Amino acid sequence: MDSSLHEIWQTASGSPFLPTVGKGSQFLVGFTLLLFGLALTGAFALNRSLVSLPIYGIPASLAVAFGTVYMFCAVGVYV
Repeated sequence: MDSSLHEIWQTASGSPFLPTVGKGSQFLVGFTLLLFGLALTGAFALNRSLVSLPIYGIPASLAVAFGTVYMFCAVGVYV
């Protein structure tokens, strides 16, 4: 496993990075995640209990976080 940096660089150039969400659909994915996160936040606000936290609260916060990142990437602001 002792590869030189030059060998790693040459190997990496043969396999380009392909993102999971393409540049053309980042806005749609981000907007959908934001809407989904806001809907889950509203559902969590109606029933704030410890039981509803893993059902509504955690997925809502993740959807808002990833949706915000995709929205920023779609408009060209990279975080």
